[in-house]
Amino acid sequence: MDKVAEILAEASAEAVEPRFRALAAGEVMEKAPGEVVTVADREAEAIIARRLRELLPVPVVGEEAVAADPALARALHDEPAAWLVDPVDGTANFVAGRPDYAVMCSLVRSGRTVASWIWQPATATAYRAELGAGSWRDGTRLTRPPAPHDAAKLRGSVKSRFLEPDRQERLRANAAAFGEVSPGRHAAGIEYPDVVEGRCDFILYWRTLPWDHAPGSLLVTEAGGVSSRLDGNPYRPEAPGGEDGLLVAADPETWELTRAVLLRD
Repeated sequence: MDKVAEILAEASAEAVEPRFRALAAGEVMEKAPGEVVTVADREAEAIIARRLRELLPVPVVGEEAVAADPALARALHDEPAAWLVDPVDGTANFVAGRPDYAVMCSLVRSGRTVASWIWQPATATAYRAELGAGSWRDGTRLTRPPAPHDAAKLRGSVKSRFLEPDRQERLRANAAAFGEVSPGRHAAGIEYPDVVEGRCDFILYWRTLPWDHAPGSLLVTEAGGVSSRLDGNPYRPEAPGGEDGLLVAADPETWELTRAVLLRD
């Protein structure tokens, strides 16, 4: 567990942090409409992938590698084990000079996330989780504080960008019942720790790319929270194009309450 944390921090120090607010012309590219990638993403992923293979020689499913060859994501269900890597989570924030970005990694065995790591360079904070062994911030074990039982006191985020307009409108109307609803911080590696630390009580995601959600989902569940599909099935990392919709919450009661409020007619 410690070695992977070192790999992420060292790759970040070498390829990512020196370029924060210092990206040169030509170092930011568009890989898909509305989605950017930088040389920092690509260089960090190459460093992390090489070193992870040295640690455990299984396939590495990296965000940027999959962008170039989508078939690589099949390893998540075709192979007994695979690494998942997001070299710069929150790339848009990184490009804009906002500190809400992270470097993340997970280990998937038999389709289930068994370990995860999140490195937040701006605050030099390391989160990690291991299936059955808990969630940790640096050397401190994390337990999610209790959330309010009243929807009007809950704080959360609803990510509806990838939904059709009528469903977006329905969610916005229903979300008015909560105490505070924000657009989020546009980086899963920041938002999931916010749930665990008690700064946020729930998040509804729609598109769920595996490198974005595997690390944080394990962090939340090992701290006593819930990360489940809207039908109640626990989150499992899937190749892009799989099931949509994921509700993350502080605890089972908050998950049920939030789902009931957001999906009511």
